[in-house]
Amino acid sequence: MAEKEKTSKVKSFFSRIFAWFRSVKAEMKKIVWTSPKALRANTVMVIVALVIAAAATGVIDFVFSKFIIILGILI
Repeated sequence: MAEKEKTSKVKSFFSRIFAWFRSVKAEMKKIVWTSPKALRANTVMVIVALVIAAAATGVIDFVFSKFIIILGILI
């Protein structure tokens, strides 16, 4: 009799998967999504920051490469 009680308490594989999907759906409903206007503003800020960082890296690389070339000529 103890074996029957044990197996009846164990959920099947598919019922556990469906329960997981139900919990995921419930959690997705709790998410507060940003407005499209805020999303656009944040996207533009990220792109501008990336362009500035890339430009700064490029300038520093250019200056150091010229410095190395000059240093090689002097030595």
